[in-house]
Amino acid sequence: MQVMKWSVIALAVAAGTSQMAVASSQSESNGFIEDSSFNIFNRVLYMNRDFRNGPNTAGTGDKGYREETGLGIRLLYESGFTQGTVGVGFDAHSLSSIKIDSGRGRYGTGQFAQTGDGRGDDTQTEVGGAVKLRISDTVLKYGSQFVASPVFSTDDSRILPEVATGTYLVSNEIEGLELSAGRFTAMSSQTATGRDTLSEGGNTIKSANIFGANYSFTDNLSAGLHHSDVEDFFKKTYVNVNYNLPLAEDQALNFDLNGYKTKGDGQELAGDVDNKIWSLAAAYSLGAHTFTVAHQRASGDNGYYYGVDGGGTIWLANSVQYSDFNQEDEKSWQARYDINMASYGVPGLSFMTRYIRGTAADSYTERELDIEAKYVIQEGAAKDLSFRIRNAFYRDNAQGDVNDFRLIVEYPLSVL
Repeated sequence: MQVMKWSVIALAVAAGTSQMAVASSQSESNGFIEDSSFNIFNRVLYMNRDFRNGPNTAGTGDKGYREETGLGIRLLYESGFTQGTVGVGFDAHSLSSIKIDSGRGRYGTGQFAQTGDGRGDDTQTEVGGAVKLRISDTVLKYGSQFVASPVFSTDDSRILPEVATGTYLVSNEIEGLELSAGRFTAMSSQTATGRDTLSEGGNTIKSANIFGANYSFTDNLSAGLHHSDVEDFFKKTYVNVNYNLPLAEDQALNFDLNGYKTKGDGQELAGDVDNKIWSLAAAYSLGAHTFTVAHQRASGDNGYYYGVDGGGTIWLANSVQYSDFNQEDEKSWQARYDINMASYGVPGLSFMTRYIRGTAADSYTERELDIEAKYVIQEGAAKDLSFRIRNAFYRDNAQGDVNDFRLIVEYPLSVL
């Protein structure tokens, strides 16, 4: 494996050297101001969770029911790059949350920080920025940023996202090949306004180092290999293979394989983590319809562990609305159906439903049924305004039953 890694790097260097005359992103830069953008992203999230078996024992002191509504406003500025061999730029963001509805008896959906009297905080604001450099098709960014790596992924499942602080390098010098590397030392949660050191269970760590490569062999076949070292917690490796098989003009088969191997390292602050987990999904698309089946399986001494490396670091088929189906030795199956109503004269309207059943150690079983509908306005003053309903019915034979309902309204505005 080490030989392959060095071969890929050597190939990238050689290609970059031999293709200096080929136009790159930096050579086509129009300037710092000319290529800049400013966007406002608004999200309203109404969310309730009904713990049908009585009060949840997780520690919030609620009566078995949580219900909150919040508004998230994101101001996102991205500059262009200065012209020349080395381009310089700057990104900045402001993230604000506004509590619309909450209460001591209903707090705990993960949208707001908690006040001293047990209520959701009325308002929160976080600002941050990052400097960036670009040479050819390679970008180096340092500062506060959103990250989407399979081994370090900031979560965006509430009104505001997590934000990581660190250095991230992404290189696309060879067509079809993307190389990435990063070092992150802090992260703000979805309910916090400041950047704290990466932590889990009261333990802080010094760094999370990540490396990755994605390569598109053809238009229909791609693969990825990523690795992370979260100091004193674990080392994690991720693999992915995605293959699309066109069958006819409006038919195709898609196969998506994802897998993680996680092993405790250093002080093992998360415990003796030793887990392998993988999922394989097969999707058949026929015009407006998509039919998917997926299988996911975990093995090792415990379940798949994530969170300190970002709340979105679980790129698996059966990580769904409420459950991840990632318990120790768990095996789960999914059946899913999607329909895009554009083919029936209603562009912007789509539906999805899926059912997942998992069995794990000690006769543990869990089931989840998800039903979703989404509509995006296609034109006019409210173009791109979207409405999304997500409804999950979760049942298990150990921890209790949960109904999870979410109404999400999003409105992106491009100012510049």
